Amino acid sequence: QSIGCDDYLGSDKVIDKCGICGGDNTACKVVSGVFKHTLTNLGYHKIVEIPEGATKINITEMSKSNNYLALRSRSGRSIINGNWAIDRPGRYEGGGTMFTYRRPNEISSTAGESFLADGPTNEVLDVYMIHQQPNPGIHYEYIIPGDNVISPQLLAHRRPGEPLNGQLGVPESTSHEDEDLRGETDILTGQSAGTFPVIQPGRFPSHQPENQVPAMQPPRQNREYNWKQVGKTECTTTCGKGSQYPIFHCVNRITHEEVPEGYCDSNTKPIPEEEACNLFPCPAFWDIGEWSECSKTCGLGMQHRQILCRQIYANRTLTVQQYRCQHLEKPDTTSTCQLKICSEWQIRTEWTSCSVPCGVGQRTRDVKCVSNLGDIVDDEECNMKLRPNDIENCDMGPCAKSWFLTEWSDRCSAECGDGIRTRSVVCMTNHVSSLPLEGCGNNRPPETTPCNNGPCAGRVEWFAGGWTQCSAECGSGTQQREVICIRKTEGNFDVLDPYECSYLEKPPNQQSCYLKPCGSKWFHTEWSTCSKSCEGGFRVREVRCLSDDMAASTQCDPQLKPEEKEPCNTQDCVPEIDENCKDKYYNCNVVVQARLCVYTYYKTACCASCTRVANRQPGFLGRR
Repeated sequence: QSIGCDDYLGSDKVIDKCGICGGDNTACKVVSGVFKHTLTNLGYHKIVEIPEGATKINITEMSKSNNYLALRSRSGRSIINGNWAIDRPGRYEGGGTMFTYRRPNEISSTAGESFLADGPTNEVLDVYMIHQQPNPGIHYEYIIPGDNVISPQLLAHRRPGEPLNGQLGVPESTSHEDEDLRGETDILTGQSAGTFPVIQPGRFPSHQPENQVPAMQPPRQNREYNWKQVGKTECTTTCGKGSQYPIFHCVNRITHEEVPEGYCDSNTKPIPEEEACNLFPCPAFWDIGEWSECSKTCGLGMQHRQILCRQIYANRTLTVQQYRCQHLEKPDTTSTCQLKICSEWQIRTEWTSCSVPCGVGQRTRDVKCVSNLGDIVDDEECNMKLRPNDIENCDMGPCAKSWFLTEWSDRCSAECGDGIRTRSVVCMTNHVSSLPLEGCGNNRPPETTPCNNGPCAGRVEWFAGGWTQCSAECGSGTQQREVICIRKTEGNFDVLDPYECSYLEKPPNQQSCYLKPCGSKWFHTEWSTCSKSCEGGFRVREVRCLSDDMAASTQCDPQLKPEEKEPCNTQDCVPEIDENCKDKYYNCNVVVQARLCVYTYYKTACCASCTRVANRQPGFLGRR
């Protein structure tokens, strides 16, 4: 007979999705949804909050993208992909459980990355997305217990035999087995971190099933036997902090000989308590990631892998600085690869004759993909981008006068909203003309057709204005234009702050320009200072003939040579007028004629007249 989850023979009880033995899936609640919000700013955006006590956690990106998932505790501690540092896929401890971080790296894979954990969590956790491109959608799902569910934490920390919510808990042996199952496995293997916690209310009911196998009666206990520690279990690890437990056996109090456990009272058996052992850290080692796919499907390519220096301590594998692995040779992070030798295109025949005797027709030739063994293989075996044309147009000359059209342009004139596509239309006969000729008729085919790439509402983009004129008429110059961030709406647009478009590539607002070569040209310096401040002086400058490369040249037009010297300050010298300098006598002209201005008395009494003659005759005045 089979054993149910309640450990009874013949029982048909099974564990439901809530982790309850014999439950009916009503003691817990499944929370799920999809985060599909459109994000505009780059960086961390909160997706969902995982509450305390959540189990069966699944956070999955709905398709591959350049975005990343991130996880941190409510206290702010980063668990995965925090502080703009992207962690490698693996297993990370956080919130009282172990999260498995997966990021498919296959080129052909379309699956997004994910966080998986069995739980239960012992604190609130926040899931974020590092937004870099449009959100493909994030699916989240977890299970939370109902109002009357036994707490998994209470189940894991109670003492054996202790009542639980008015019920007797699972035996000690089952409790230890669950703890072992919850132990962390190697972080690099990707195996499950443990089993879903089993909640088993109602153990040891008041009545037993009729088909239960009765237990054997143990021998009668007496005081001649007691429990004795005879040793310890083997340490769970050889380094990096493991654990071990004391071993108790039933022995004779006098002879200390071991006897069957039934001779001792099971209620007095000491509870083995965990003890730390082998506390010294393990040696650091190189953690070697998987090789990426070969960069080329055929021929010589490259592949990469991630190499991290890791160290195990306290049952956790930590990333440490690389100098701790310097005693080991570091494995290569890149390697050459070749999946197979590339096939190549071969042209097997020459072009055929044109398919029409006049006008435009086609001609063909035979192009095959040939393997390195000389066999003809499917075209997909060769690089389709390098395939030679096996068909082309051929023009045998006009057959008659008629309109000739090109294909419509591939691109619409507007990226969104209404625009047009264009084509060229000509009337062709013995010569090319854009005018209607006899035989073509007046019904000229249209050269434009409307197109629409969808509504512009809500679209954010850079808008660039027209270029200014070149700053130089010849030689090298510069042009500027204005570039602004806008959001298009129906028939209008709004100007936004530049940071709203920061995730888009900004068009340049300046470029160099070159209209024509300048040839040899006259260059000159600035004018020097004038040699006199009044009554005519002169100033000079240096004039040179230089070529485009600024070398001395003799090719300049002598008729256009700028002047090297010119007159300046030709105005008369005007003496400074002193308002206090006046003639005190009407006959001061006599003083001047008698040359009496050399005397201080007359110079003061006839100040204006004496000063006037002094400016005309330098050295006229003196002191006696």
